[in-house]
Amino acid sequence: MDIEIKKSKKPISYKNAISFLEKRLKKVIDKKSNELIWILEHDEVFTGGKTYSQKDILDKSIRVIQTNRGGKITYHGPGQLVCYFILDLKSRKKDIRQFIKIIEKTIIETLNYFNIDVFADNKNIGIWYKDENEIKKVAAIGLRISKWIVYHGFSINVNNSLYNYKKIIPCGITDRGVTNLKSIKDQNYKNLKNILIDKLIINLKN
Repeated sequence: MDIEIKKSKKPISYKNAISFLEKRLKKVIDKKSNELIWILEHDEVFTGGKTYSQKDILDKSIRVIQTNRGGKITYHGPGQLVCYFILDLKSRKKDIRQFIKIIEKTIIETLNYFNIDVFADNKNIGIWYKDENEIKKVAAIGLRISKWIVYHGFSINVNNSLYNYKKIIPCGITDRGVTNLKSIKDQNYKNLKNILIDKLIINLKN
């Protein structure tokens, strides 16, 4: 089946997005629908993956939505690009580690296109940027697999506010910070979505 590319112009609530993903997942499992790559932004929301801890919440006044993706706690909001997908690994390699490497490679190549040097880390999942003083996360990855269908996805901080990350310990990591692309290099990222999708499709085929 072909991969459907979906791009949402307005922010999508987290609950609505996950509800859509879960329904689409069942259709893909039943071979009643195409695979999906979906680019969007979320309204402001804190989400906790399967391994997050209450200790990761620094501001106890915030509300955290529990989700079934992998990983710990993170923040989504306007200015952050979110890429969800529903992809069938049965028609590719049944290797989740290899798939994560495809995602990492896609993000790294996309940001390299904008002359931003980033890297993956085997110990701390995600994509990282090193400035003069600190290593900071610029992209987060959180996946789930059902019957060898992988879904959920990743996010890239483009020009989102970084303030709300101070209310949590992002991804449970205490010795590294969080940044966005605008802070790294103030340039036009309007074409980021298209570059990202092109590179993801190419890497999925290789």
